[in-house]
Order: sequence, then C-alpha cells, then structure tokens
Amino acid sequence: MLRLFVMVLLGMTFLKSANAEEANYPAVEPILKTSATILDQPLVYPMTGAAEVTAVIVTLKPGEKTSSHLHEVPLFGYVLQGELTVYYEHHGTKLYKTGDALMEAEDIWHIGENTGEVPMRILAVFMGAKGAKNSVTKE
Repeated sequence: MLRLFVMVLLGMTFLKSANAEEANYPAVEPILKTSATILDQPLVYPMTGAAEVTAVIVTLKPGEKTSSHLHEVPLFGYVLQGELTVYYEHHGTKLYKTGDALMEAEDIWHIGENTGEVPMRILAVFMGAKGAKNSVTKE
C-alpha cells in the first residue's frame, strides 16, 4: 500500500513538472503572415493544374552555394539552423538566420550561400501545381 502511495505521489509530481514545462510554450506561435515576397512582390499562386505542395529541407555546408536559380511558384522558407545569405539579381542581398521565416522572391534570379560556420538547414515549402517547376536553374 505504501508502495502504491509513493508511486502515485511520484506520478503526480512528474505530471506537475511536465505541465509546468508545457505552460512555457504558446499553443499557437505565429512565424509568418504576409501577402508579399521578401522583395515586396504580391503573392500569386499558379492558376493552372491541380494544386501540389512540396516540402524539402535544403542543407548547405559552410561556404557552400546554390546555383543561380529562380522560383516560379510561391515558396515559404524557415531557417532551421545556421545562416544563409541570398544574393538577388538587381535587388541586393538579404541575410537569414536560425528562426527566420520568409516568402521567397518569385521569378528573380538568386544565389544562396551558407556564410556561417555550421551547416545551414532551411525548410522550403513550395506551393505549386502539378507540372509547374518549383525551381529553375540558369543553363
């Protein structure tokens, strides 16, 4: 009986501890709400074909760069780790760090580079359509 009582007390203590930790996190934490890209372009969804969402995690080693590319569909990005500098053709440079959220530029050539000292990881969510290219690279 004493053993059962001790187990119940320990269980209640654990539950209180877990609930206290959970209370530190909001139920919903907004990270981005926008109707424009990072370069102030209005968001435009592809109007042809069935909707298709593609989510990927892109990883770049320190010093590594992407090829020159553009996106034909809206792209939501969230930097999971590290630092990313993006060079936008005719639009300057933007720096993104862990925890930054963005709607990427559409139809603008750009190159991303990990300018930090750790691997850069970004969640990229393309909001496209079947048959539409998420990314196009320069030949």
